[in-house]
Amino acid sequence: MSPSRQDPPATRPDAALAPGPEPLLERPGLRPAGVRQLMRDVALPYASNGMIGLIFTASGPIAVTLAVGAAGGLTQDQLASWVFGILFSGGAATLLMSLLYRQPLGFAWSIPGTVLLGPSLQHLSFPEVVGAFFTSGVLILALGATGVVRRIMSAVPMPLVMAMVAAVFLRFGTDIVASTQSNPVIAVPMVGAFLVLSAVPALGRFLPPVLGTLVAGCLAVAGSGQFNPAEGGPVLAAPVFTPPEFTWAAQLELVVPLALTVLFVQNGQGIAVLRAAGHRPPVNVFAVVSGAFSVLNAGFGAVSACVTGPTNALLTSSGTRERQYTAAVVYGGLALACALLAPTLTRLMLATPTEFVLALGGIAMLRALQQAFVTAFAGSFTLGSLVTFVVTVSGLNLFNIHAAFWGLVIGYTASRLLERQDHAGY
Repeated sequence: MSPSRQDPPATRPDAALAPGPEPLLERPGLRPAGVRQLMRDVALPYASNGMIGLIFTASGPIAVTLAVGAAGGLTQDQLASWVFGILFSGGAATLLMSLLYRQPLGFAWSIPGTVLLGPSLQHLSFPEVVGAFFTSGVLILALGATGVVRRIMSAVPMPLVMAMVAAVFLRFGTDIVASTQSNPVIAVPMVGAFLVLSAVPALGRFLPPVLGTLVAGCLAVAGSGQFNPAEGGPVLAAPVFTPPEFTWAAQLELVVPLALTVLFVQNGQGIAVLRAAGHRPPVNVFAVVSGAFSVLNAGFGAVSACVTGPTNALLTSSGTRERQYTAAVVYGGLALACALLAPTLTRLMLATPTEFVLALGGIAMLRALQQAFVTAFAGSFTLGSLVTFVVTVSGLNLFNIHAAFWGLVIGYTASRLLERQDHAGY
């Protein structure tokens, strides 16, 4: 067997890379990638996927972050530090993990976690919220170090997890339709470019479909005069440290929801997407690294770090499995560069029409959305998958915890009660 080849995914999601019990912290199945290996493996499609992943991550999600922070009364310096922290930690964690495991292991930050901060910032001070960031990071790290995360994730059948992923990703598909309707000047050329490059393989080999979509969108934005960057402002990031305050009110309100969102909503999506693409992500190591970088983020006044489904879906959207880690390396390198230029990046990304970002992200996510539906409903556990999908789509929010978590809990419970035969063979 060639040393650069990875084995196909095992039937059980927690299968080890070698016979015998898997170590608490999963070891790489291959030698870490060096500079020569990286240069041999990188190519235009992978660089394109990495760039699309960065554009997607640094546009809509940053807009959400800025909106939540501004509504919570954060200063410009605090917001800039938050953006620097999440981009820096995402890039550094991605580079470290992807080169070490030679897999596309993309890190970013918790968008559901950011959203749940909105109401909290209305009655908690920012130092109190930062104190919760620190505590949740330590909790995430500790849970990963015990191994409990992998045991829980391995107990949930993959179809149920992918049903949750399908529900979360569904809005990316509908965003294409909404963007085409609200701003056809921008979205229609992007959809057209994707269809032509996908339908004509000769053209697609010359210009990857998603990269062609990006080019068409940039030309449409420039030609329509819809690029309106704000003038002035700092160029380089200047991160600031917010001294944390540890109060019972903030700890009880935020720590557990933030930890559950990272470990089972965000990381759960990323793990499911990577497994569906044929990779074997290190579940416990993911939790430990997410916790460590969440503590780092807290030092910059930023929300928890995590593995995300959308980013990893983009990084694995094309190419051969063995070389997809190079897309993550490109993504991580660009994220670090953008962290240094966080204020400038933020102004540029917010200057583009919303429809450009929505259409680009939706088109790039189509294959992942298709795979999620196929895995969720093509075989066993279909009723549990349906319940998971419906609850997640419903937006159910209890105790400040995202609907995707409750979708898994309720869907798994229903499946255990009503699909006992499927569980007997799992």
